[in-house]
Amino acid sequence: MRVLGIDPGSRNTGLGVVEVSNGALVCLGYQCIKMGNDPLPVRLGKIYQDVEKVIQSFKPDFAAVEQVFVSNNYKSALILGQARGSAVCSAVNTNIPVVEYSALQIKKAVVGTGGAKKEQVQHMVRVLLGLRTSPTADEADALACAICHIHTAQVEKRFINAH
Repeated sequence: MRVLGIDPGSRNTGLGVVEVSNGALVCLGYQCIKMGNDPLPVRLGKIYQDVEKVIQSFKPDFAAVEQVFVSNNYKSALILGQARGSAVCSAVNTNIPVVEYSALQIKKAVVGTGGAKKEQVQHMVRVLLGLRTSPTADEADALACAICHIHTAQVEKRFINAH
């Protein structure tokens, strides 16, 4: 199974591709799409195009996307939702099934606790994938999202096989 993890953001969007090979997690690549101060429509287009490029390069079986965290700042939540939507549309338009996980689910799957800090997620992603250096926070969150889906799918498969 090969999974593209996506940590959506309107300024920085993390992407990471993880595969299960012989029962082990293997990192195939990761990057952060940095958009700077371009107008929002330009940033959304860049997210769409860059996600599409990663899908074409790595041919993932699934795209795992972090759900939008609803904050007190509705404007930020709306903009984040648009960034997320741009990434989701890119995956859907390339016929990749999209699965969604909350930040709590992702942190629990990777660190073991939903209250994990960014640094803990970065550290555990590095350990689980055997990386020499830590990815940035956005890249680590994307990789963690992919790992979360792989773990979830493995548990579901065991459950189905047991019944």
